Amino acid sequence: MGKNCLIGRQPIISINERVVAYELLFRAVGTAANRADVRNATFSTANVINNTITNFGIENLLGDRNGFINLDYELLMSDVLELLPKQQIVLELLENLEVTPELVERCRDLKAQGFALALDDHEYSPQFHELYKITDIVKIDLIQTPIPRLPEMVRQLRSYPVKLLAEKVETRAQFMACRHMRFDLFQGYFFAKPSVLEKRQLGESGALLLRLMHLLYQDADTKDIEDAIKGSSSLTYKLLLLANSAAYAAREKITSIHQALALIGRNQVKRWVQLAFFATDENSGGENPLVDMAAVRGALMEQLAGFQPHLSSEPDGTEKAFLTGILSLLARIYNIPLDELNQRLNPGDDVIGALAEHEGVYGKLLTLAEKNEAMDFDAVAELLDELGISVDSALQSQLASYAWGYPVGEEDREDR
Repeated sequence: MGKNCLIGRQPIISINERVVAYELLFRAVGTAANRADVRNATFSTANVINNTITNFGIENLLGDRNGFINLDYELLMSDVLELLPKQQIVLELLENLEVTPELVERCRDLKAQGFALALDDHEYSPQFHELYKITDIVKIDLIQTPIPRLPEMVRQLRSYPVKLLAEKVETRAQFMACRHMRFDLFQGYFFAKPSVLEKRQLGESGALLLRLMHLLYQDADTKDIEDAIKGSSSLTYKLLLLANSAAYAAREKITSIHQALALIGRNQVKRWVQLAFFATDENSGGENPLVDMAAVRGALMEQLAGFQPHLSSEPDGTEKAFLTGILSLLARIYNIPLDELNQRLNPGDDVIGALAEHEGVYGKLLTLAEKNEAMDFDAVAELLDELGISVDSALQSQLASYAWGYPVGEEDREDR
């Protein structure tokens, strides 16, 4: 892996709120002992791009989605770009690049090679006329360009064959305003920040999922688990779809809950139930940004917990880390008090303390996961120091969590 590097990955959402791409940020970081070794941004990006492709595979980082990568002038002109899968990577030109004949010619060459091009943090200017003609996506930063200024800029850009992407979308109101102006793509964690009034009620299906989680964590009899699943025709259907998906490839068709549980295994069913809280009937699988976020947060915490000897030696130490990540989002999105979660699931005082006050080692792991989502790599590096985890180990954990994904059935793949 690339030494002392981390990777940030932020979802890019379509107009119907499905994950269609990720922006990737490659960042050299240093722990307190080696911060002097941190290199410049160009070296960092080139180094980690190369190592990610060589050692891990871009498909594990992106799946079948596109990846947006920021480029400064030096990297844009570099041959290292030829290592990238051209049909999957969108090259983002940073806003401080000067439009020169050499730059335009290089962009035409990259476009001819099969790359898609994007202009990052962009404000309309006539000097970009030649670039607009070959650019695929224009990204508009809502902090730099507030909503009231957007209509005129959108009008000017509509004369070119570009898609518009709104970034730093932090509220539902901003999302709806940009959607009304026919933006095509959206970036920002607006989907994970409901206000108190917007919080979902748990409902009957959620109560059933909580009961299932309790049974699975208490290692209940298989019959009790089967009976709970049978209480929901929708859950039964989805479990059978999952069991019959290509991921499990059973020789015979799975037609009963008993067969499905035996094939999939309790641990995977447990994960599936935990992530099902964030799915909706319209958007039930891996394209759901909340499912994606929950899966990555839980998996990252589980991976990092494996580097804590006192957790990795406990039977459920790393599993509790995964659960903490899932419950941290569950409590934010659903109107469920922590004391109710504790009563229904009994996850342990250490998990509840982490959720309530970010206490203890699970609390530090949760903070680290949240800082990683925000791409606050300086804070991540400090927390890694405190936890005694190397940056290289953290990178391995990131890559494993990004590749972990949501266990889907065939109905969740229809829009891929």
